[in-house]
Amino acid sequence: MEQMKGRALFSSESVTEGHPDKICDQVSDAILDDLLRQDPQSRVAVECLTTTGLVMVAGEVTTNGYCDVQGVVRKTLSDIGYTDPEYGLDSSDCAVLVAIHEQSKNIAVGVDSSGSKEQGAGDQGMMLGFACDETPELMPLPISLAHKLTQRLAEVRKKGILTWVRPDGKSQVTVEYQDGVPKRLEAVVIAVHHSPSVDKARIKKDVWEHVVKPVCGKYLDDKTNFFVNETGIFVKGGPEADTGVTGRKIIVDTYGSMGRHGGGAFSGKDPSKVDRSGAYMARYVAKNIVAAGLARRCEIQVAYSIGVAAPVSIYVETFDTEKVPPKKIAEIVQQVFDFRPAKIIEHLKLKRPIYRKTAAYGHFGREDPDFTWEKTDKKDELRKLAGI
Repeated sequence: MEQMKGRALFSSESVTEGHPDKICDQVSDAILDDLLRQDPQSRVAVECLTTTGLVMVAGEVTTNGYCDVQGVVRKTLSDIGYTDPEYGLDSSDCAVLVAIHEQSKNIAVGVDSSGSKEQGAGDQGMMLGFACDETPELMPLPISLAHKLTQRLAEVRKKGILTWVRPDGKSQVTVEYQDGVPKRLEAVVIAVHHSPSVDKARIKKDVWEHVVKPVCGKYLDDKTNFFVNETGIFVKGGPEADTGVTGRKIIVDTYGSMGRHGGGAFSGKDPSKVDRSGAYMARYVAKNIVAAGLARRCEIQVAYSIGVAAPVSIYVETFDTEKVPPKKIAEIVQQVFDFRPAKIIEHLKLKRPIYRKTAAYGHFGREDPDFTWEKTDKKDELRKLAGI
C-alpha cells in the first residue's frame, strides 16, 4: 500500500484458534509436524474441511513416516477446546474422514535435487513479505492488536477467567493514522462465542475489562467505538455455524491487508512449497531492512517458476520511506540473501515440526525462537553495505 498522507483509518481482523477455518489450518499443520518429526524430507500438501460433527482431511503426501490422522485430528480439536458435544464438534466422537494419496511424481521431478540439479521451486507464484516500524515486532499495528485480542479471548477462556467464553471468535481494530503514524483506535469489534447463560450486557462489560483494556489500553480514548456481538447472540459457533476450510484466512495469517498478498496459503504445506518458504523468506528480508534502518516500511516480492531454483524476479518497495536509494537497497538484497528454495530451507531451518503453532494468531511478528524468519541477524551487515 502507498504511504498514508494526512488522517486515515485502517482496519485489520484476526480470528481465534477455535474459528472453523483456523481449526482446519491447525489440523493441516499438525499432520505436517507429525510427518516432519519422523521424516524431515516428507513432502506434504494436506487440506482440511470441517462442519457439524465432521472433519475431513485430504491431500498428497510422500514420506517414510506414518501419521495417525484420526489421532492427530482429535488431539488438535481437544487442545483447541472442542470437547463438548454442545459445541457441534466434539474431539472424542466426531467423524474423521481421510483421503490422502501419494504426491505426483511429475512434481517431484522438478522439485527434487539430484546430481548437479538444484532443488527447484515446488510451484510457480508470487510471495510477499512486509515490515514496518509501527510496533517493536516490526508489524503493522492493526493486525498486531487484532491478534493480541483473539489470543486474549482464548486465554480468558482456557484459564477460566471468563467461564462463559467458547472457542470461536473474531476481532477487528480500526487504527487512526496521521501521516502514516498510528495515533489511536477509532473502533474495536469483537465477536465472541458464548454459553446461553450469559446476557449481552455482561458480555460487553467482561470483554471490555478483561480483553480490550489489557490489550489496547494506551490506544483507547473516549471516542473509541466498541462493538460486541452486534447480532445480539453468538451461542451457535464453530463448525456448527460455519464450515471451515484450510487456507481461507491468508490475510489474517500475514499483515492484515497492509501490504499485498501473492495468494498462496501456508498451512499443510512442507517448506519445499515456496508459497510457504518464499513468504517466510520475504518477511525475513523485509524485517531486516527495516531493523537496519534502511527504510521505515518495506515490502519484498519474490516470484518463482516450478522446477527452477533461482527466482524469476525479486522486487523491493520502500514506499518513499528509504534512507538510501531504493536501487541500492535492491542490489544489497541480492548480495546478502539467497532466495533459492534449498538455501531458504537451510538458512531458516524449515524442516522441523514447528508449524502447528504458526497456524493461529499469525505467522509473523511472533516472539518465538522457532520462528527463524523473525530474526534480525542481518541488520548489521545491511547497514554496513548501505553505508549508514
